[in-house]
Amino acid sequence: MIALVVTINIKPGFKDQFMASMMGDARGSNNDEPGCLRFDVLQDNEDENQIHLYEIYKDDAAVEAHRNAPHYVKWREECKDWFATENVRRLATPVYPPPEKWEKRAPVD
Repeated sequence: MIALVVTINIKPGFKDQFMASMMGDARGSNNDEPGCLRFDVLQDNEDENQIHLYEIYKDDAAVEAHRNAPHYVKWREECKDWFATENVRRLATPVYPPPEKWEKRAPVD
C-alpha cells in the first residue's frame, strides 16, 4: 500500500483552468484505475493557488499504471505551464486504517 501526498502551487490566474483539468484526472483515477484506492483533491485554506492531492495505491504497479493512464498524461500536458513551482511529492505508508480494510470507492461524478 502506497500513499502519495502532493502539493501543487498554481500560477495566479490559472486556478480555474487547472481545477477543470485536475477534475478530469481525479475522476479517471477514482473511476478507471483498479489499483487506485483513493484520489482526493484538497484546496489549501490559506493559499488559494495551492492544491494538495492525497492518493492511495495498492502497490508500485498501480502507481506506474496511474502515471501512464491517459487522463494523467492529458492532465500533465494541459497543466505544465500553470505550475508556479516544482510539485512536492511525499511517499508514505498508510498506518490506519490497516491495509486490509481499504476498499475501492464507488465511481465518483
